[in-house]
Amino acid sequence: MTTNQHSRTGTNLLQTALAKPYHYRRSGRYYLRLRPQGTATGFFTLSLRTTDKATAMTISKDILKILKAYHFDNPEATWDELRERLVDIAESSLTMAHGDSSLVAYEMIHDEHHEALREASAKMSLSLNQQRAVGKALEIIEASQERLNGRPGKLVEIVRELKEEFCGTSVALRPSLSVLSTEASKPLTFKAISELYIEERKDSIQASTMRDVKSSCEAISAILSDLDLKTHTREHMRNLKDKLLEDRKPSTVKKLLTRLSTVMDWAVHNGYLDKSFDKGLKPTKGADSSREAFSQDQVKALMAHTKTLPVDSWQRWALSLGVITGTRIEELRQLTKADVKKIPGTDGNSIWVIDINRNDGKTAKTKNALRVVPLTDGAYGFDLQAFLGFVEKADSQLFKLGAGQFSAVLNGALRDVLGLKTDRTQTFHSLRHSLAGALKAVATQVEITEAILGHASGSISNDLYGAGSSVEVGRMAAALVKALR
Repeated sequence: MTTNQHSRTGTNLLQTALAKPYHYRRSGRYYLRLRPQGTATGFFTLSLRTTDKATAMTISKDILKILKAYHFDNPEATWDELRERLVDIAESSLTMAHGDSSLVAYEMIHDEHHEALREASAKMSLSLNQQRAVGKALEIIEASQERLNGRPGKLVEIVRELKEEFCGTSVALRPSLSVLSTEASKPLTFKAISELYIEERKDSIQASTMRDVKSSCEAISAILSDLDLKTHTREHMRNLKDKLLEDRKPSTVKKLLTRLSTVMDWAVHNGYLDKSFDKGLKPTKGADSSREAFSQDQVKALMAHTKTLPVDSWQRWALSLGVITGTRIEELRQLTKADVKKIPGTDGNSIWVIDINRNDGKTAKTKNALRVVPLTDGAYGFDLQAFLGFVEKADSQLFKLGAGQFSAVLNGALRDVLGLKTDRTQTFHSLRHSLAGALKAVATQVEITEAILGHASGSISNDLYGAGSSVEVGRMAAALVKALR
């Protein structure tokens, strides 16, 4: 969403009556312009992300419907009124037919709508029912994104849940959470809230991330203990930070306080807490990541070790791919035979890549992590043909171990080969830092580095299999050759 530079301070689409919308086309792409009633300034312009007029009009109608869906200008709105609108939106998202262009457009629109709702919840004075509606709307948007990827289950469940709720219970909680409403006088601890958060998010968080979520919440719960968060103060949060810093590095405390904010925001959005005092606590001095990149000598030593391993050794290729592609360890573990493929290059030659995707039940940290990474033959002695021979002989899955054992074996190998300390400042993940440093050392464009590492959605990493993909993959391949030679 882009906002005109003359927009009035404080104007918010989610709480402002709008004049008749205006559509226009620029450089072939359609835009929707919205203006508050009674003024000729303060307008907002939204890109509809498409050059097709029919698709643009459909998206425009949906945006306008969503903006009118929440009674944010009416604090007296009942839950039933809000719930009915939420059902309409969820059912529309579930049943709407899409073409290729609208699939791409709606994915971006959902992202922007999600961000706008979160900002509204954090900054606007909303009633309990309105905040509850925002929380449910965020769930609908997230489920709608999954439906765009062919996974409608969560959206179907949300529609069913909303329709089954008993009308007139404007502040009723779901049956599974009703213990909080029936025991209103009982203290609401962080342990209780985090358990509810984990229960709700268990199906949308990867197993490896969930282990970290639980560990972080347990550490926070141990300090906050029986504190009733319904009456907590800023002083309680400052004391928590001080306690965490007593025996932890600032970088670790920063991660824990980020998790605290995530859970507390969820509790506020879902009506369990009226407010939270956890913002602005994260330490800044010494809070940078303690993870260190491997030196070039260490990388060379590691690759020299891999060449002593048999060509059919999975460890040889797992370690080598970590060095030359910078993949996350879970991305690497999930690679299949089909994920090693050729993509046409700009010079007519094909480029071998690994394809990091969510096919066949695989998971990825974020949508930006979905990418292809070229394989650089000869980098630190990497033998592409030998690797392809390993792939050819493999079954569907290149690596057989489960997540925990796969990580333990590879990190153990790194410690043995390089004589690493046990403080985990250098682990398999450090290979990503090493590759990032190598790319930076040869002045690689930021967008290319981001596309290789899957850090952000850069222009060259969008639609790799669409128009111009050979140019984009070719640029990544050239950057890696230069950085790893």
